[in-house]
Amino acid sequence: MSADSTALKRRRAATAGFHLGAGLLATLWLLPIVLVLVTSLRSFDDVAANGLGSLPHSFTLGNFRQAWVDGGQQRALINSLVVTVPCVLITLALAAMAAFALSRYEMPLRRTLLLLMLGGNLLPPQILLIPVSKLSEIMGIYDTLPALVGVQIGFGVGFYVFVLHGFMRAIPNEIQQAAVVDGAGPWQIFWRIILPLTRPALAALGALAFTWIFNDLLWAITVLRSDTKMPITAALIGLQGQYVSMWNVIAAGSVIAAAPTVAVFLRFQRHFVAGLNLGAVK
Repeated sequence: MSADSTALKRRRAATAGFHLGAGLLATLWLLPIVLVLVTSLRSFDDVAANGLGSLPHSFTLGNFRQAWVDGGQQRALINSLVVTVPCVLITLALAAMAAFALSRYEMPLRRTLLLLMLGGNLLPPQILLIPVSKLSEIMGIYDTLPALVGVQIGFGVGFYVFVLHGFMRAIPNEIQQAAVVDGAGPWQIFWRIILPLTRPALAALGALAFTWIFNDLLWAITVLRSDTKMPITAALIGLQGQYVSMWNVIAAGSVIAAAPTVAVFLRFQRHFVAGLNLGAVK
């Protein structure tokens, strides 16, 4: 047997082993998701009689209606969207403008500002819970959705500036210089040249920001108190307390809570992957 055929067999065995391991890991990762989906479509009597891990013996969509209407998921989902959508748009807008100024112009203490923004995101959020709660009470916005919006923007903008700064800084200076020769001002350069070139990064950050903010629980229970103002993640806790042993309804509520983030990721998947690849190349 030649050395080439031996090496070929080894490569094929390594490839088969990799695919087998990856398939097992994917199956292990998808198993809880499949269990939740199947449980959300089973009746309470089926789950109680046969257990969560058994094969389904019933099919019903009533669990979703019960979680959506009786469990308050409809109101909670609206609250989450009211918080998440403005947070993503405002945070990315502020981060893009700040990253443009820091990456394309010489400014005093530029590196210090970047390090401060990044360092703020390295602080454990647990040590800031009480200060943030007290500050929102002093400002008179405690237990309001604008308070949660402000907290999410304040704690997210630094990281987004740091990421966008790296993308914008890698854009060749010749493009900006050509625009200056043509008479373009800073705002025109930002809006017509720099921002379109960073669209993959903005799309990737937008998908991540939507997921992080939409799924956040810590800050929601820190600055909010009323059940009618809680977002979807906090409402899931209330749903579990309301339907203690009705795992089918709780599973249906979990599926409802996960649907928006899955839809956003699928919509921006192409831009998300392009942003990751662009960052890897740079």
